[in-house]
Amino acid sequence: MVGRIPVMDVSPVVDLGRQSAKATVGEPMPVRAAVFREGHDQLAAEVVATDPTGRTRDPVRMRPDGDAPNRYVAHVTPDVPGEWTFEIHSWSDPVATWQHDAGIKIPAGVDVELMFTEARLLLERVAAGTGPQRLDKASATVVSGALAAASDTERPVGARLAALQDPDLDEVLLAHPLRELLTVTGPFRFRADRTRALFGSWYEFFPRSEGATRDEKTGKVTTGTFRTAMERLDRVAEMGFDVIYLPPVHPIGEVNRKGPNNTLTPGPDDPGSPWAIGSKDGGHDAIHPDLGTFADFDAFVARARELDLEVALDLALQAAPDHPWVTTHPQFFTTRADGTIAYAENPPKKYQDIYPINFDNDPSGICREVLRIVRLWMSHGVRIFRVDNPHTKPLAFWEWLLAEVRRTDPDVIFLSEAFTKPAMMHGLGAVGYHQSYTYFTWRTGKREIEDYLVEVSSESDHLMRPNFFVNTPDILHAYLQYGGPAAFKVRAALAATGSPSWGVYAGYELFEHVAVKPGSEEYLDSEKYQIRIRDWKKHDAEGTTLAPYLTRLNEIRRHHPALQLLRNVTIHHSDDDQVLVFSKRHGDDVVVSVINLDPHGTRETMVHLDMPALGLDWHDSFVAHDEITGADWSWSAHNYVRLDPGWEPAHIISVRRTR
Repeated sequence: MVGRIPVMDVSPVVDLGRQSAKATVGEPMPVRAAVFREGHDQLAAEVVATDPTGRTRDPVRMRPDGDAPNRYVAHVTPDVPGEWTFEIHSWSDPVATWQHDAGIKIPAGVDVELMFTEARLLLERVAAGTGPQRLDKASATVVSGALAAASDTERPVGARLAALQDPDLDEVLLAHPLRELLTVTGPFRFRADRTRALFGSWYEFFPRSEGATRDEKTGKVTTGTFRTAMERLDRVAEMGFDVIYLPPVHPIGEVNRKGPNNTLTPGPDDPGSPWAIGSKDGGHDAIHPDLGTFADFDAFVARARELDLEVALDLALQAAPDHPWVTTHPQFFTTRADGTIAYAENPPKKYQDIYPINFDNDPSGICREVLRIVRLWMSHGVRIFRVDNPHTKPLAFWEWLLAEVRRTDPDVIFLSEAFTKPAMMHGLGAVGYHQSYTYFTWRTGKREIEDYLVEVSSESDHLMRPNFFVNTPDILHAYLQYGGPAAFKVRAALAATGSPSWGVYAGYELFEHVAVKPGSEEYLDSEKYQIRIRDWKKHDAEGTTLAPYLTRLNEIRRHHPALQLLRNVTIHHSDDDQVLVFSKRHGDDVVVSVINLDPHGTRETMVHLDMPALGLDWHDSFVAHDEITGADWSWSAHNYVRLDPGWEPAHIISVRRTR
């Protein structure tokens, strides 16, 4: 039913309250609603949150939300993980009604003594407050002085009114409101996850490539192992990354194995795609024998922990034709009319080396098996799973699986790799996925990037958290293919400052940019199908690497709390259609990104800043400190910039206030 003081259009609310909205420990979550009533009397509202233990937290007063009529907002910041709820309490505010009317009537000489009598009666109610509304000594003194002014007919009317409009009194009345016609709306659910669900820098590599060698005489490649890949972890940590993500590490199918560049004619030594999981050596609960043993994997995880790196493992629910499931659980798959098992297709693409799982044939059996596998890897220290193609599996399955894991291990995080329709991407977030890959890779123009930053930060933020990967083994965008080294800087700066979570696939720092053919986003000699040997030390010694730039970006992110949040983006304006400007603010920490999106040409333009969004007045000036170059400038609302992609295509500016 509609309450006496109506509250409608509440957000965040997911799936009519059946699912929990996204929140993160330490991240302010905006709660918005339309609050209104009949007539002209004033009203007020506040948000009251209840934590996972059932303890009610201090209420947060709602304020007008911009210029929209009847729209209010308050920010709730959870401080512990778990399931929370919030209610909106709305009420008729007789004090605010009096303040509004008295400010008009008394100066006009209308009902003067009646207005002061009403003030006295209201203040007496405030002074008589009990329980949480009881006044402390200082507040009681302020109210007592206001009561004296309201009652003292010997004082000038202007002086009496001024005493009742004193800011100190306003502060007391705000803290001890008189609530009439109190209406409670809710509760509404939200779930606070640990910080890594929101903030982190990801680095992806293939263990079989790290430490691999090639015999100069025979050309034979010796695969890398967990032990050799472990040596690469130090450099990943030095670059400031928080998560090391591994593609599937399981045995790879031999039947219909793919050769280099996705060909159907593999040689005897071609390793195949890690996503074609399963062979005579085992399935999802086994490790490829070339990589080592579970003891080697455990050592890899332990070394990562020593370096403050979390290990994320790929969870790909599919099977090679020789996966053990094909024999032990044939009902997991789809059998065609001719008796064969259907392989994966996305016409015109064909994946003959992969059998998709049919979740309608034996749902309970599949659920038990997948949960067993996930818990196995959790027992070996994996607390993050990057899930391959989750949009090809039922939402109901994911809702069940993620709830089961969360029930016992709420710290485990799932990243959705779903480049698909928005409804499915949002649905996966709604049923429990902590993060999602996004359309970021394909947003390269100024207007579309601006729109996308707004979308992920304030339109879909209650449903999904974005992770801006600049590249993946599957995606080499044309912008990187033809933009040169400057394009790699631009995309890294944009991802690292535009999203609290971002990711890099190995080789990005070496400017790898050659596609298998024109018009394709697949890498030439893709690492998905063959071992890729990179001479990291040689590139470091020659300075032909973007690693120092990536390191600096991650240093900036760790130093600035504003860059660790999602819901704090403001788009600013420039006169050039290739110069993007946006800021992120958290308290006094403010970072402004000014990025030349044209990797081929220098851009000179004026940048126009929304100063109040930076916590400044329109006429203020400030020191703009470039976190990349170390340069300082004096900036105000309107500023000239020149961005040369051959030098630095982006300013990442921290705002330093002048006294």
